[in-house]
Amino acid sequence: MKISAFKIGLVLVVIGMIWVSVVFNETEKNHNSTLLKETNSIESKVDFSGVGIGYYKIFMPEFNNENVFVQILDKNLNVIQEQKVNTKFSVGYFDFNEDGLYTIKVSNISKKSIDLQIEFGDTHSQKMLAPGIMILVGSLIMMLISYLKIKNYNIEQPDENIS
Repeated sequence: MKISAFKIGLVLVVIGMIWVSVVFNETEKNHNSTLLKETNSIESKVDFSGVGIGYYKIFMPEFNNENVFVQILDKNLNVIQEQKVNTKFSVGYFDFNEDGLYTIKVSNISKKSIDLQIEFGDTHSQKMLAPGIMILVGSLIMMLISYLKIKNYNIEQPDENIS
């Protein structure tokens, strides 16, 4: 049984994708769902360690042009990042470089109550380097093999009938 380079590339990509999803699912994160009344806010805290990239996801299932204001605070309550969110689903990333308890503070700046879902956590991006390289190598192998097959492919054209 002959195993082609294309199949090897495909297997590398699939294994890398599964590995990335396992690493991401093992991250420490908080989930909150709440009905946030006007001018109120909600906070969620996660203990980060080392240096890395954190993330937050804001989801408003019954979105109707509501606005929320998001702030990321470090262990000394200094603002790392702030953003006004006015979409149904928003994802944001931020860098952290010291251990401690980090906080996300989401404030309702709309004139009505908002059904809100928040996810806040660490991406563990350093652990994703090896599977990322595996995905890259597999993708490059697949593209190279596909190019070589297409490059040598000729379509035969029928001769023109000259009458």
